[in-house]
Amino acid sequence: MRTPRSRILSDLLDEMAARHARRPAIIADDRQVSFREWARLSETVAAGLARLGAARGDHVALLATNSPEWLYVAFGILRLGAVVAAFSTWSRSWDLEYELRHSEASILVLLDRFRNRDFLADLKALVPEIETAAPGGWRSERFPRLRHVVVIGLSAPRGAMTLDQLIAVGADAPPPPTAPGLGPSAGDTAYLLYTSGSTARPKAVRLIHYSLIENGFNIGERVGVRPQDRVWVPVPLFWSYGAANATMASLTHGAAMVLQESFEAGRALDLIERSRCTVAYTLPNITLALIEHPAFRPARTASLRTGLTIGSPEDLRLAMKGLGASRMCSIYGATEVYGNCCVTPHTDEEALRLTTQGPPLPGVTLKVADPETGEALPPGEVGELWVKGYVTPGYFKPSEEDAAALTPDGFFRAGDLGLVGTDGRLRFRGRFKEMIKTGGINVSPQEVEDFLNTHPAVRQAAVVGVPHPAKGEIVAAFIRSVPGESPEADELQRWCKERIAGFKVPALIAFLEELPMTDTGKLFRRRLRELGVELLARQQQERRGV
Repeated sequence: MRTPRSRILSDLLDEMAARHARRPAIIADDRQVSFREWARLSETVAAGLARLGAARGDHVALLATNSPEWLYVAFGILRLGAVVAAFSTWSRSWDLEYELRHSEASILVLLDRFRNRDFLADLKALVPEIETAAPGGWRSERFPRLRHVVVIGLSAPRGAMTLDQLIAVGADAPPPPTAPGLGPSAGDTAYLLYTSGSTARPKAVRLIHYSLIENGFNIGERVGVRPQDRVWVPVPLFWSYGAANATMASLTHGAAMVLQESFEAGRALDLIERSRCTVAYTLPNITLALIEHPAFRPARTASLRTGLTIGSPEDLRLAMKGLGASRMCSIYGATEVYGNCCVTPHTDEEALRLTTQGPPLPGVTLKVADPETGEALPPGEVGELWVKGYVTPGYFKPSEEDAAALTPDGFFRAGDLGLVGTDGRLRFRGRFKEMIKTGGINVSPQEVEDFLNTHPAVRQAAVVGVPHPAKGEIVAAFIRSVPGESPEADELQRWCKERIAGFKVPALIAFLEELPMTDTGKLFRRRLRELGVELLARQQQERRGV
């Protein structure tokens, strides 16, 4: 595969538009967007945003589902040299308020609604000023940097405009200036991706243009992506798995992305079969949902050849044998390392792809370190994984604890355990920190604890991850109630679902008179995990009528 020459994302899109002008780049339901059309739309969006005052270095927030709009708006923002602050569509008002304030976004582009989620209602509650004046004529007391809102939908509040209106403005506007210093540079920040950190609230990971291109190309090479491929993308574009991995591996190879707006197994089977998808971005819970769906038949996913997933050897085997993606690759990474830093080559024999996460990608150094001293351990010994090479240049407004994950000599301390054998391949061995990973998503226990503690009936909350066969882990909360209060678990779950992203809502809630503590007075999380395992097993037995 010819390596792209571009090191700026908008240049990369233009390069691929020149190579593959009329070929489909984005497939979403019955819509197809060619490479040329994607490039043209991003130019128009850039011109429209420039008329609103957006320029190099500004932060523009984007909240949308997997859709062509997400991609051409994002690349319009990037074409200006501005930064895409990608917000999760799972966000509720509590999450959205934090991300909007933390990101310091001057413009917000958001979807009006999706299914039962009314994003505009959340926005109006947070920014009531948007209904008081025309676009550009209002100021938010809560978010003083916010100047404009663009709505992906048919209508907008008085103080906002629709995306169609922005495109119309851009179509009549001159192209934004591209003189040196005005447009993007290869080392500029392209994305702020929010991911759970070790502190109470999500951290914003900065990813830069040239590293996204180079690491994304290397991922595509390991997976065996080809220009004629159709890459099924059910994972969110606001994740690094979507923005830094699937998008970049596809775009650098001229392959088409088949977007699924939100994963649902029956719909996914239709997409894969109809579009003849050849590459799958999956996770163990996604794979299992496909295979267990009543409409699943092996013939429906027979077009799949390769792809990426995480998990145990059995998870990999299920994707290879169950879905038919015989060249499925095992991966390891984090948002801070551009999605993945290790990928098994699709040409590796099956046993290696089942039991390792492959060697580091080109340009990546993987160190297995003693967690206490930071000294490198010899091959075969388990230690903390440190990554160097394609690593975030830093977080945006980090806490001291999160910033400490980046060492002075350029390593990212991933907080995971693993070993590297004499063959140079990584064998992942689990988490070193307290982070919960549920369905492939990181959840900060402290963030959920802080949120639960805002409930008037909660005196103290403790949150841990409990092993789960389909999701890897589930979020479990142990609650001490305020004296005289006796909330029900279902009631507390409903309260959470109305206010925070669904993946943060505890799947298991138990009320305790006292939380277990260690001899030194610290929360005894290991005992809570053991208790969570017992409670989950008891629930499963009750459901089976045992």
